[in-house]
Amino acid sequence: MTESVLDYMTRLGRAAREASRVIGRASAAQKNRALQAAANALDASRAELTAANEQDLAAGRASGLEPALLERLALTPARIDGMIVGLRQVAALPDPVGAIRDMSYRPSGIQVGKMRVPLGVIGIIYESRPNVTIDAASLCLKSGNATILRGGSEAIHSNRAIAACIQRGLAEAGLPAAVVQVVETTDRAAVGALITMPEYVDVIVPRGGRGLIERVSRDARVPVIKHLDGICHVYVSAHADLPKAQRIAFNAKTYRYGICGAMETLLVDQAVAKEFLPSMAAQFREKGVELRGCERTRAIIEAVAATEEDWHTEYLAPILSICVVDGLDQAIEHINKYGSHHTDSIVSENLADTRRFVAEVDSSSVMINTPTCFADGFEYGLGAEIGISTDKLHARGPVGLEGLTCEKYIVVGDGQLRGQESV
Repeated sequence: MTESVLDYMTRLGRAAREASRVIGRASAAQKNRALQAAANALDASRAELTAANEQDLAAGRASGLEPALLERLALTPARIDGMIVGLRQVAALPDPVGAIRDMSYRPSGIQVGKMRVPLGVIGIIYESRPNVTIDAASLCLKSGNATILRGGSEAIHSNRAIAACIQRGLAEAGLPAAVVQVVETTDRAAVGALITMPEYVDVIVPRGGRGLIERVSRDARVPVIKHLDGICHVYVSAHADLPKAQRIAFNAKTYRYGICGAMETLLVDQAVAKEFLPSMAAQFREKGVELRGCERTRAIIEAVAATEEDWHTEYLAPILSICVVDGLDQAIEHINKYGSHHTDSIVSENLADTRRFVAEVDSSSVMINTPTCFADGFEYGLGAEIGISTDKLHARGPVGLEGLTCEKYIVVGDGQLRGQESV
Protein backbone atom coordinates (compact mmCIF):
# COMPACT_ATOMS: atom_id res chain seq x y z
CA MET A 1 0.00 0.00 0.00
CA THR A 2 1.58 3.24 -1.16
CA GLU A 3 -0.87 5.67 0.47
CA SER A 4 -0.84 6.22 4.22
CA VAL A 5 -3.20 4.22 6.41
CA LEU A 6 -5.06 7.40 7.32
CA ASP A 7 -5.53 8.36 3.67
CA TYR A 8 -6.64 4.82 2.84
CA MET A 9 -9.21 4.72 5.65
CA THR A 10 -10.45 8.20 4.75
CA ARG A 11 -10.99 7.01 1.20
CA LEU A 12 -12.97 4.00 2.47
CA GLY A 13 -15.00 6.24 4.76
CA ARG A 14 -15.85 8.72 2.02
CA ALA A 15 -16.91 5.90 -0.32
CA ALA A 16 -19.00 4.30 2.44
CA ARG A 17 -20.81 7.55 3.16
CA GLU A 18 -21.72 7.95 -0.52
CA ALA A 19 -22.78 4.30 -0.76
CA SER A 20 -24.93 4.60 2.38
CA ARG A 21 -27.20 7.03 0.56
CA VAL A 22 -27.72 4.50 -2.23
CA ILE A 23 -28.32 1.45 -0.04
CA GLY A 24 -30.50 3.51 2.31
CA ARG A 25 -33.04 4.06 -0.47
CA ALA A 26 -32.68 0.63 -2.12
CA SER A 27 -35.79 -1.53 -2.31
CA ALA A 28 -36.16 -4.73 -0.32
CA ALA A 29 -36.16 -6.67 -3.60
CA GLN A 30 -32.84 -5.15 -4.67
CA LYS A 31 -31.21 -5.89 -1.30
CA ASN A 32 -32.56 -9.44 -1.29
CA ARG A 33 -31.23 -9.99 -4.79
CA ALA A 34 -27.75 -8.99 -3.61
CA LEU A 35 -27.97 -11.37 -0.64
CA GLN A 36 -29.15 -14.31 -2.74
CA ALA A 37 -26.47 -13.64 -5.36
CA ALA A 38 -23.79 -13.51 -2.65
CA ALA A 39 -25.06 -16.84 -1.30
CA ASN A 40 -24.77 -18.35 -4.78
CA ALA A 41 -21.25 -16.93 -5.10
CA LEU A 42 -20.21 -18.50 -1.78
CA ASP A 43 -21.60 -21.85 -2.88
CA ALA A 44 -19.69 -21.66 -6.17
CA SER A 45 -16.45 -20.57 -4.46
CA ARG A 46 -16.05 -23.31 -1.83
CA ALA A 47 -12.65 -24.37 -3.14
CA GLU A 48 -11.35 -20.80 -3.15
CA LEU A 49 -12.71 -20.16 0.35
CA THR A 50 -11.13 -23.33 1.71
CA ALA A 51 -7.77 -22.56 0.10
CA ALA A 52 -7.73 -19.02 1.47
CA ASN A 53 -8.72 -20.25 4.92
CA GLU A 54 -5.96 -22.86 4.88
CA GLN A 55 -3.45 -20.05 4.32
CA ASP A 56 -4.74 -18.35 7.47
CA LEU A 57 -4.78 -21.59 9.48
CA ALA A 58 -1.22 -22.42 8.44
CA ALA A 59 -0.04 -18.96 9.46
CA GLY A 60 -1.93 -19.28 12.75
CA ARG A 61 -0.32 -22.63 13.55
CA ALA A 62 3.12 -21.24 12.70
CA SER A 63 2.58 -18.27 15.02
CA GLY A 64 1.38 -20.47 17.89
CA LEU A 65 -2.29 -19.46 17.86
CA GLU A 66 -4.22 -21.16 20.66
CA PRO A 67 -6.33 -24.22 19.67
CA ALA A 68 -9.58 -22.45 20.60
CA LEU A 69 -8.68 -19.52 18.32
CA LEU A 70 -7.71 -21.86 15.50
CA GLU A 71 -11.09 -23.53 15.90
CA ARG A 72 -12.81 -20.15 15.59
CA LEU A 73 -10.73 -19.33 12.53
CA ALA A 74 -11.55 -22.51 10.60
CA LEU A 75 -14.00 -22.35 7.69
CA THR A 76 -15.28 -25.91 7.69
CA PRO A 77 -17.77 -27.11 5.05
CA ALA A 78 -20.47 -26.89 7.71
CA ARG A 79 -19.61 -23.26 8.45
CA ILE A 80 -19.66 -22.38 4.77
CA ASP A 81 -23.07 -24.04 4.64
CA GLY A 82 -24.06 -21.94 7.64
CA MET A 83 -22.97 -18.71 5.96
CA ILE A 84 -25.03 -19.56 2.88
CA VAL A 85 -28.08 -20.45 4.98
CA GLY A 86 -27.61 -17.24 6.98
CA LEU A 87 -27.60 -15.10 3.84
CA ARG A 88 -30.77 -16.73 2.56
CA GLN A 89 -32.44 -16.44 5.95
CA VAL A 90 -31.63 -12.72 6.16
CA ALA A 91 -33.01 -12.27 2.64
CA ALA A 92 -36.25 -13.91 3.79
CA LEU A 93 -36.66 -11.63 6.80
CA PRO A 94 -39.01 -8.62 6.64
CA ASP A 95 -37.23 -5.40 5.70
CA PRO A 96 -37.42 -3.08 8.72
CA VAL A 97 -36.50 0.07 6.78
CA GLY A 98 -39.39 2.43 6.21
CA ALA A 99 -41.78 0.74 8.62
CA ILE A 100 -44.02 3.35 10.28
CA ARG A 101 -45.70 2.77 13.63
CA ASP A 102 -47.88 4.51 16.19
CA MET A 103 -49.31 7.19 13.89
CA SER A 104 -51.86 9.07 15.96
CA TYR A 105 -53.71 12.38 15.82
CA ARG A 106 -52.81 15.12 18.28
CA PRO A 107 -55.25 17.78 19.52
CA SER A 108 -53.78 20.22 17.00
CA GLY A 109 -54.84 17.95 14.15
CA ILE A 110 -51.33 16.81 13.17
CA GLN A 111 -50.42 13.12 13.02
CA VAL A 112 -47.26 11.93 14.80
CA GLY A 113 -45.54 8.55 14.42
CA LYS A 114 -42.17 6.90 14.02
CA MET A 115 -40.37 5.49 10.98
CA ARG A 116 -37.51 2.99 11.11
CA VAL A 117 -34.40 4.13 9.22
CA PRO A 118 -30.80 2.89 8.75
CA LEU A 119 -28.02 4.08 11.03
CA GLY A 120 -25.86 5.04 8.02
CA VAL A 121 -22.29 3.73 8.01
CA ILE A 122 -21.31 1.01 10.47
CA GLY A 123 -17.69 0.15 11.23
CA ILE A 124 -17.15 -3.38 12.54
CA ILE A 125 -13.92 -4.53 14.18
CA TYR A 126 -13.60 -8.23 14.91
CA GLU A 127 -11.08 -11.01 15.45
CA SER A 128 -10.54 -14.58 14.27
CA ARG A 129 -13.95 -15.67 13.01
CA PRO A 130 -14.23 -15.08 9.25
CA ASN A 131 -17.91 -16.05 9.21
CA VAL A 132 -18.51 -12.76 11.05
CA THR A 133 -17.70 -11.08 7.74
CA ILE A 134 -20.73 -12.57 6.05
CA ASP A 135 -23.01 -12.13 9.08
CA ALA A 136 -22.12 -8.46 9.44
CA ALA A 137 -22.26 -7.72 5.73
CA SER A 138 -25.67 -9.37 5.28
CA LEU A 139 -27.30 -7.63 8.23
CA CYS A 140 -25.89 -4.21 7.37
CA LEU A 141 -26.96 -4.59 3.74
CA LYS A 142 -30.51 -5.73 4.54
CA SER A 143 -30.94 -2.94 7.12
CA GLY A 144 -29.87 -0.34 4.55
CA ASN A 145 -26.45 0.47 5.98
CA ALA A 146 -23.05 0.68 4.37
CA THR A 147 -20.33 -1.07 6.34
CA ILE A 148 -16.55 -1.07 6.73
CA LEU A 149 -15.29 -4.41 8.04
CA ARG A 150 -11.93 -4.62 9.77
CA GLY A 151 -11.27 -8.29 10.54
CA GLY A 152 -8.30 -9.68 12.43
CA SER A 153 -5.01 -10.05 10.61
CA GLU A 154 -5.12 -13.81 11.29
CA ALA A 155 -8.14 -14.11 8.94
CA ILE A 156 -7.08 -11.72 6.18
CA HIS A 157 -7.05 -14.25 3.32
CA SER A 158 -10.40 -15.75 4.35
CA ASN A 159 -12.00 -12.33 4.67
CA ARG A 160 -10.78 -11.27 1.24
CA ALA A 161 -12.23 -14.41 -0.34
CA ILE A 162 -15.57 -13.87 1.39
CA ALA A 163 -15.57 -10.19 0.40
CA ALA A 164 -15.11 -11.17 -3.26
CA CYS A 165 -18.35 -13.19 -3.06
CA ILE A 166 -20.19 -10.29 -1.45
CA GLN A 167 -18.95 -7.95 -4.18
CA ARG A 168 -20.33 -10.30 -6.82
CA GLY A 169 -23.71 -10.18 -5.12
CA LEU A 170 -23.71 -6.38 -4.94
CA ALA A 171 -22.74 -6.09 -8.60
CA GLU A 172 -25.52 -8.45 -9.68
CA ALA A 173 -28.06 -6.32 -7.81
CA GLY A 174 -26.73 -3.07 -9.27
CA LEU A 175 -25.51 -1.76 -5.91
CA PRO A 176 -22.18 0.06 -5.38
CA ALA A 177 -19.23 -2.02 -4.21
CA ALA A 178 -18.64 0.42 -1.37
CA VAL A 179 -21.80 -0.79 0.39
CA VAL A 180 -19.55 -3.50 1.90
CA GLN A 181 -15.81 -2.81 2.19
CA VAL A 182 -13.26 -5.08 3.84
CA VAL A 183 -10.17 -3.27 5.10
CA GLU A 184 -7.24 -4.70 3.14
CA THR A 185 -4.44 -3.59 5.45
CA THR A 186 -3.51 -5.46 8.63
CA ASP A 187 -1.88 -2.32 10.07
CA ARG A 188 -3.36 -1.69 13.53
CA ALA A 189 -3.46 2.03 12.74
CA ALA A 190 -6.51 1.26 10.59
CA VAL A 191 -8.54 0.66 13.76
CA GLY A 192 -7.47 4.00 15.22
CA ALA A 193 -8.52 5.76 12.03
CA LEU A 194 -11.86 3.95 11.75
CA ILE A 195 -13.01 4.81 15.27
CA THR A 196 -12.16 8.50 14.93
CA MET A 197 -14.01 9.38 11.71
CA PRO A 198 -17.45 10.64 12.84
CA GLU A 199 -17.84 12.49 9.54
CA TYR A 200 -17.89 9.13 7.73
CA VAL A 201 -18.84 6.51 10.35
CA ASP A 202 -22.01 6.58 12.45
CA VAL A 203 -21.55 3.55 14.74
CA ILE A 204 -18.67 1.23 15.68
CA VAL A 205 -19.28 -2.40 16.67
CA PRO A 206 -16.18 -4.04 18.20
CA ARG A 207 -16.21 -7.83 18.52
CA GLY A 208 -13.21 -9.33 20.25
CA GLY A 209 -11.31 -9.60 23.50
CA ARG A 210 -11.58 -7.24 26.44
CA GLY A 211 -8.43 -5.39 25.34
CA LEU A 212 -9.99 -4.48 21.99
CA ILE A 213 -13.28 -3.42 23.57
CA GLU A 214 -11.54 -1.27 26.17
CA ARG A 215 -9.35 0.40 23.56
CA VAL A 216 -12.27 1.18 21.26
CA SER A 217 -14.47 2.41 24.12
CA ARG A 218 -11.67 4.65 25.37
CA ASP A 219 -10.49 6.13 22.07
CA ALA A 220 -13.56 6.19 19.82
CA ARG A 221 -15.08 9.46 18.68
CA VAL A 222 -17.97 7.48 17.19
CA PRO A 223 -20.81 5.86 19.22
CA VAL A 224 -19.99 2.25 20.16
CA ILE A 225 -22.22 -0.82 20.51
CA LYS A 226 -20.06 -3.02 22.75
CA HIS A 227 -19.80 -6.80 22.53
CA LEU A 228 -18.05 -7.67 25.80
CA ASP A 229 -16.78 -11.06 26.89
CA GLY A 230 -19.16 -13.89 27.70
CA ILE A 231 -18.76 -15.01 31.31
CA CYS A 232 -21.88 -17.16 31.17
CA HIS A 233 -23.37 -19.17 34.04
CA VAL A 234 -25.69 -22.13 34.42
CA TYR A 235 -27.33 -22.41 37.84
CA VAL A 236 -28.61 -25.87 38.84
CA SER A 237 -31.23 -25.13 41.46
CA ALA A 238 -32.52 -27.23 44.33
CA HIS A 239 -35.62 -27.89 42.22
CA ALA A 240 -33.80 -29.02 39.06
CA ASP A 241 -34.48 -32.21 37.15
CA LEU A 242 -30.92 -33.48 37.58
CA PRO A 243 -30.62 -35.65 34.44
CA LYS A 244 -31.92 -32.70 32.43
CA ALA A 245 -29.49 -30.39 34.25
CA GLN A 246 -26.55 -32.64 33.35
CA ARG A 247 -27.48 -32.58 29.67
CA ILE A 248 -27.90 -28.81 29.70
CA ALA A 249 -24.66 -28.09 31.56
CA PHE A 250 -22.64 -30.47 29.38
CA ASN A 251 -23.99 -28.93 26.17
CA ALA A 252 -23.52 -25.38 27.50
CA LYS A 253 -19.82 -26.01 28.00
CA THR A 254 -18.81 -28.47 25.29
CA TYR A 255 -20.95 -27.49 22.27
CA ARG A 256 -18.12 -25.15 21.25
CA TYR A 257 -15.53 -23.85 23.67
CA GLY A 258 -14.64 -20.77 21.62
CA ILE A 259 -18.04 -19.04 21.45
CA CYS A 260 -19.08 -16.21 23.73
CA GLY A 261 -22.18 -18.15 24.84
CA ALA A 262 -20.21 -21.06 26.26
CA MET A 263 -20.74 -21.68 29.98
CA GLU A 264 -17.69 -20.63 31.98
CA THR A 265 -19.08 -21.07 35.52
CA LEU A 266 -21.41 -23.79 36.80
CA LEU A 267 -23.34 -22.88 39.94
CA VAL A 268 -24.86 -25.78 41.89
CA ASP A 269 -27.29 -25.47 44.77
CA GLN A 270 -25.91 -27.04 47.94
CA ALA A 271 -29.12 -29.06 48.33
CA VAL A 272 -28.31 -31.15 45.22
CA ALA A 273 -24.53 -30.74 44.95
CA LYS A 274 -23.55 -34.12 46.43
CA GLU A 275 -25.98 -35.95 44.16
CA PHE A 276 -25.29 -33.90 41.04
CA LEU A 277 -21.58 -33.14 40.95
CA PRO A 278 -19.84 -36.55 40.90
CA SER A 279 -21.46 -37.86 37.72
CA MET A 280 -21.38 -34.38 36.13
CA ALA A 281 -17.66 -34.09 36.83
CA ALA A 282 -17.05 -37.54 35.32
CA GLN A 283 -18.68 -36.45 32.06
CA PHE A 284 -16.56 -33.31 31.88
CA ARG A 285 -13.35 -35.20 32.65
CA GLU A 286 -14.12 -37.76 29.95
CA LYS A 287 -14.41 -34.84 27.52
CA GLY A 288 -11.07 -33.41 28.72
CA VAL A 289 -12.47 -30.38 30.56
CA GLU A 290 -10.32 -29.07 33.41
CA LEU A 291 -12.40 -28.38 36.53
CA ARG A 292 -11.69 -25.56 38.98
CA GLY A 293 -13.83 -25.45 42.07
CA CYS A 294 -14.61 -23.59 45.26
CA GLU A 295 -13.85 -25.19 48.63
CA ARG A 296 -17.27 -26.84 48.89
CA THR A 297 -16.97 -28.18 45.34
CA ARG A 298 -13.56 -29.70 46.12
CA ALA A 299 -15.03 -31.44 49.16
CA ILE A 300 -17.28 -33.37 46.75
CA ILE A 301 -15.18 -33.86 43.60
CA GLU A 302 -11.56 -33.59 42.57
CA ALA A 303 -10.84 -30.15 41.12
CA VAL A 304 -8.17 -27.46 41.01
CA ALA A 305 -8.74 -24.74 43.61
CA ALA A 306 -10.57 -21.84 41.96
CA THR A 307 -9.17 -18.36 42.54
CA GLU A 308 -10.99 -15.04 42.60
CA GLU A 309 -9.70 -14.41 39.09
CA ASP A 310 -11.38 -17.60 37.82
CA TRP A 311 -14.83 -16.22 38.53
CA HIS A 312 -13.97 -13.21 36.33
CA THR A 313 -12.49 -15.26 33.46
CA GLU A 314 -13.86 -16.09 30.02
CA TYR A 315 -11.80 -19.19 29.23
CA LEU A 316 -12.91 -19.93 25.64
CA ALA A 317 -11.25 -23.27 26.33
CA PRO A 318 -12.01 -26.65 27.98
CA ILE A 319 -11.81 -25.17 31.49
CA LEU A 320 -14.79 -24.79 33.82
CA SER A 321 -15.23 -23.08 37.19
CA ILE A 322 -17.70 -24.66 39.63
CA CYS A 323 -19.19 -23.02 42.70
CA VAL A 324 -21.62 -24.50 45.23
CA VAL A 325 -24.10 -21.85 46.41
CA ASP A 326 -26.58 -21.75 49.28
CA GLY A 327 -29.60 -21.03 47.14
CA LEU A 328 -31.20 -18.77 44.56
CA ASP A 329 -30.25 -15.51 46.29
CA GLN A 330 -26.57 -16.41 46.35
CA ALA A 331 -26.68 -17.65 42.75
CA ILE A 332 -28.17 -14.37 41.53
CA GLU A 333 -25.68 -12.39 43.61
CA HIS A 334 -22.75 -14.37 42.16
CA ILE A 335 -23.93 -13.90 38.57
CA ASN A 336 -24.54 -10.17 38.92
CA LYS A 337 -21.15 -9.70 40.61
CA TYR A 338 -18.93 -11.83 38.38
CA GLY A 339 -20.85 -12.15 35.12
CA SER A 340 -20.43 -9.99 32.03
CA HIS A 341 -24.18 -9.35 31.55
CA HIS A 342 -24.13 -11.63 28.51
CA THR A 343 -26.13 -14.86 29.01
CA ASP A 344 -27.09 -16.85 32.10
CA SER A 345 -29.41 -19.82 32.63
CA ILE A 346 -31.32 -21.50 35.44
CA VAL A 347 -32.26 -25.18 35.51
CA SER A 348 -35.33 -25.54 37.71
CA GLU A 349 -38.85 -26.96 37.73
CA ASN A 350 -39.99 -24.32 40.23
CA LEU A 351 -41.95 -21.48 38.61
CA ALA A 352 -41.33 -18.99 41.41
CA ASP A 353 -37.56 -19.53 41.19
CA THR A 354 -37.46 -19.17 37.42
CA ARG A 355 -39.55 -15.99 37.53
CA ARG A 356 -37.21 -14.44 40.09
CA PHE A 357 -34.16 -15.50 38.10
CA VAL A 358 -35.29 -13.90 34.84
CA ALA A 359 -36.39 -10.74 36.67
CA GLU A 360 -33.28 -10.24 38.80
CA VAL A 361 -30.34 -11.49 36.70
CA ASP A 362 -28.98 -8.43 34.90
CA SER A 363 -27.95 -9.99 31.57
CA SER A 364 -28.85 -9.43 27.94
CA SER A 365 -30.21 -12.99 27.65
CA VAL A 366 -31.64 -14.92 30.60
CA MET A 367 -32.66 -18.53 30.02
CA ILE A 368 -34.73 -21.23 31.69
CA ASN A 369 -33.92 -24.94 31.30
CA THR A 370 -31.73 -24.47 28.23
CA PRO A 371 -27.97 -24.10 27.64
CA THR A 372 -26.34 -20.70 27.27
CA CYS A 373 -24.90 -21.63 23.87
CA PHE A 374 -28.34 -20.87 22.38
CA ALA A 375 -27.41 -17.17 22.70
CA ASP A 376 -27.00 -16.61 18.99
CA GLY A 377 -28.74 -14.47 16.40
CA PHE A 378 -29.33 -17.42 14.10
CA GLU A 379 -30.97 -19.42 16.90
CA TYR A 380 -33.08 -16.39 17.86
CA GLY A 381 -34.48 -16.14 14.33
CA LEU A 382 -32.51 -13.01 13.42
CA GLY A 383 -30.85 -14.74 10.43
CA ALA A 384 -27.46 -13.79 11.79
CA GLU A 385 -26.08 -11.33 14.29
CA ILE A 386 -23.60 -8.51 14.18
CA GLY A 387 -22.68 -9.18 17.80
CA ILE A 388 -24.20 -9.66 21.23
CA SER A 389 -24.49 -6.30 22.89
CA THR A 390 -24.02 -6.08 26.64
CA ASP A 391 -24.95 -2.39 26.55
CA LYS A 392 -28.34 -1.15 27.75
CA LEU A 393 -28.79 1.73 25.33
CA HIS A 394 -29.99 1.30 21.74
CA ALA A 395 -29.46 -2.47 21.42
CA ARG A 396 -29.06 -5.32 23.92
CA GLY A 397 -28.44 -9.01 23.29
CA PRO A 398 -27.96 -10.42 19.78
CA VAL A 399 -28.03 -7.47 17.38
CA GLY A 400 -29.96 -8.18 14.20
CA LEU A 401 -31.73 -6.01 11.65
CA GLU A 402 -33.73 -3.92 14.09
CA GLY A 403 -30.63 -3.22 16.19
CA LEU A 404 -28.92 -1.75 13.11
CA THR A 405 -31.68 0.78 12.59
CA CYS A 406 -33.15 3.61 14.62
CA GLU A 407 -36.37 5.58 14.48
CA LYS A 408 -37.18 9.14 13.51
CA TYR A 409 -40.42 10.98 14.11
CA ILE A 410 -42.78 11.49 11.18
CA VAL A 411 -45.25 14.38 11.45
CA VAL A 412 -48.08 14.81 8.95
CA GLY A 413 -50.26 17.90 8.79
CA ASP A 414 -52.69 19.64 6.51
CA GLY A 415 -51.91 23.29 7.02
CA GLN A 416 -52.24 23.40 10.81
CA LEU A 417 -50.41 26.28 12.52
CA ARG A 418 -49.13 26.13 16.07
CA GLY A 419 -50.95 28.43 18.43
CA GLN A 420 -53.90 28.81 16.07
CA GLU A 421 -57.16 26.93 15.77
CA SER A 422 -57.31 24.30 13.02
CA VAL A 423 -59.16 25.55 9.97
